[in-house]
Amino acid sequence: MLTTTYTGSTEGAAIEELLALGADVRVSYDTSTTRLHAKAWLFHRESGFSTAYIGSSNLTHSAQVTGLEWNVRVSGARNPDVIRKVAAVFESYWHGGEFQAYDRATFAAHTALPERPTFQLSPIELRPEPFQERLLEQLALARDQGHHRNLLVSATGTGKTVMAAVDYARLRAALPRARLFFVAHRKEILEQSLATFRHALREPAFGELWLAGRMPVAFEHVFASIQTLDRADFDALPPDHFDVVVVDEFHHAAAPSYERLLAHVRPRELLGLTATPERSDGLSILQHFDGRIAAELRLWDAIDQQRLVPFLYYGVSDGLDLRQLPWRRGRGYDVEALSGLLTADERVARLVLSELERHVDDIARVRCLGFCVSVAHARFMARVFQDAGVRAAAISGDTSGEERERALRALASGGLQVLFSVDLFNEGVDVPTVDTLLFLRPTDSSTLFLQQLGRGLRRAHGKSACCVLDFVGRHRKEYRMDRRYRALLGGSRHELARSIEAGFPFLPAGCHMELDAVARESVLKSLRDALPTQWKQKAGELAHIAASEGDVSLATFLEHSGLELDDVYGRGWTELRAAARLPVHAAGPHEAALRRACGRLLHVDDQERIAGFRRLLDSQAPPTSSALGLRERRVLRMLVASLVDQVARREDGLDAGARLVWEHPAVRAELLDLLDVLETRVTHRTLPLGVLGDVPLRVHAQYTRVEILAALGAHGERATVPSWQSGVQWVAESNSDVFAFTLDKTNGHFSPTTRYRDYAISRELLHWESQSVTRADSETGRRYQQHASRGSHVLLFARHRQSDRAFHFLGPGRYVSHRSECPMEVTWRLEHPLPADLFASFAAAVA
Repeated sequence: MLTTTYTGSTEGAAIEELLALGADVRVSYDTSTTRLHAKAWLFHRESGFSTAYIGSSNLTHSAQVTGLEWNVRVSGARNPDVIRKVAAVFESYWHGGEFQAYDRATFAAHTALPERPTFQLSPIELRPEPFQERLLEQLALARDQGHHRNLLVSATGTGKTVMAAVDYARLRAALPRARLFFVAHRKEILEQSLATFRHALREPAFGELWLAGRMPVAFEHVFASIQTLDRADFDALPPDHFDVVVVDEFHHAAAPSYERLLAHVRPRELLGLTATPERSDGLSILQHFDGRIAAELRLWDAIDQQRLVPFLYYGVSDGLDLRQLPWRRGRGYDVEALSGLLTADERVARLVLSELERHVDDIARVRCLGFCVSVAHARFMARVFQDAGVRAAAISGDTSGEERERALRALASGGLQVLFSVDLFNEGVDVPTVDTLLFLRPTDSSTLFLQQLGRGLRRAHGKSACCVLDFVGRHRKEYRMDRRYRALLGGSRHELARSIEAGFPFLPAGCHMELDAVARESVLKSLRDALPTQWKQKAGELAHIAASEGDVSLATFLEHSGLELDDVYGRGWTELRAAARLPVHAAGPHEAALRRACGRLLHVDDQERIAGFRRLLDSQAPPTSSALGLRERRVLRMLVASLVDQVARREDGLDAGARLVWEHPAVRAELLDLLDVLETRVTHRTLPLGVLGDVPLRVHAQYTRVEILAALGAHGERATVPSWQSGVQWVAESNSDVFAFTLDKTNGHFSPTTRYRDYAISRELLHWESQSVTRADSETGRRYQQHASRGSHVLLFARHRQSDRAFHFLGPGRYVSHRSECPMEVTWRLEHPLPADLFASFAAAVA
């Protein structure tokens, strides 16, 4: 049974009676947000006639016996898919880490009122949420790639200090001294941060404060205010004294006091924390981090975790034709011309007012921000709204500080209903109670769009969602409308177009997106027209770029054109170069087939393959297998088998396959260009396999079926790998069972009722179903259960969708348990926990 201390109604005595009856009980002590309130009961029966009750009944006498309750009964015989889902979600919660095994003392400590305020370490270990683990992995990946000055961007309230503390705890294991310097601008932040680090490290005496009147003694782990440092003789401290420097609210770092600090210290690791990396005064902070952000919280994650409120987005056509307005490359529409068009008459302004009244419950109670093109536009909008009886005002960067603060206070208190602003998207406009946004300025900057949207997503008492009205005109083809939607939804432009056409079917709970018919057509047309989609247009774009830049690489072309790899690999890079009349190497005997095969390597995402493929392809002569070690021979076979399956003979060995590839110098050149791009797209840290030392597979990298078998040495050292379409494969050469399965079976050949057959229970446990003919006492079934004692291996590979070519390698698994047979439902324990983002997408539910 799962229960919680939320609302304080769970009684310890009741839990202990259940324990005495043989129950297994786990408790969540998190009361910071609305937590478990799912009154559900699942009775599992081996006969298949399981039953679930879902509804209003708590486990109390009145609810179970005498009271009037509303419940729905679900039968496993009639609705097995619903039973599966209930069981899967429960298992995910049970193993997710939030629910702890019941302990009398711990329960009492969380439910009893303290007699006096005291400081003590919580009995619960500080455990990052999955989205926080993902950000920590991105930081670690950045360090693996040689970056030791990193910026973490995460919304207010998402636990940046928790992440910094856990990150430091992990760094400390690798650094000999790990002296820490934590800098913030307020005493309260420093005291809270010190407490968080003590919890994370399980050291109640960790750290010293450096504040006015308080001087550190040991100077090993210091939490200092920037004001104190500005007054102190900080220069006397050796620049390399601290190994790890953490600067909170790093968006203040352009101030002179922070600049002085950052110019002085030379730590092994610098970590900046901020919710807003771009400042309203135009000063940059990214120069401290080589112009890059190492880890950034996705908007969806923040909403899913209830750190931000959901939004209701409406795209509304405003009827404006912007196609004839002057365009400034790199800056967008000419501001003066755009402002003149928007203020020429009141038609659009009145449309904005009308749509606002239509989409909000009560315009008299809204707290609305409108983002405008210019000062003139903001003042114009404010006047039109004022004339209509709406309390409105306009502010800009030119507005005095006193007047700006007065307007913001009026908006927060309800004295103003609508505040129109210009170029004030971060610190300049920060009112958590804002519940409505008006996008009146066309911008194709995804960063600016997210900044503006973020102004309305801050949580506030009584605020359940943010209404967003985005006014869409007819744009020039240069305008990249796709950028704002891809910033929200992710994926390629093709996936974005499908999502728009389907009415945005996949959004976080509570969110809604809707485009009116005209706006929808305008957006889709922008997606089609903004970038070259026809092959001739792409070739023309490449020729145009080459005319000004000289002969360009694939990476340079993608950067300048805004295209994606998928846009090129309908046909391939070499063919595009030829179409643009750029020089290409002479064609080999099987040029067309091998060029097509290059597109099968777009998933490659680990350094061993990238470096290994590059090292092999750099050689002018084809490698001979006898000159290579076994592991490198298998890397060569992964490359060769991926390319020559359509042209090699069945009996061809690895050396013959290599010669086939090397007869195509244009293909080799293309692959080297492609590897340079793939190296910049690595998104996960990959781990060594541990067992099977000659197998060049990295845990959490992606592989095709061909690469998996080639790496495991299946079928000797032939140039090709026989086709393998089933989800299971025994590879005798590596004494391994290989399972390759699809987790999200809601598309393609699968139905929603199969969704909960294979899924992640937790980051360490995986639920998997065997083939339907597998019995527990068959030779195959016994091998699954006894693999550890027999010395065989279980290797698990999973992909999101049937359409994905490659599978994520989840690593070795160890048998835990099973139930039923034909098929067997097996629980495997992963040797390496899933990365947080894979768990979030593979799990039945995330606690």
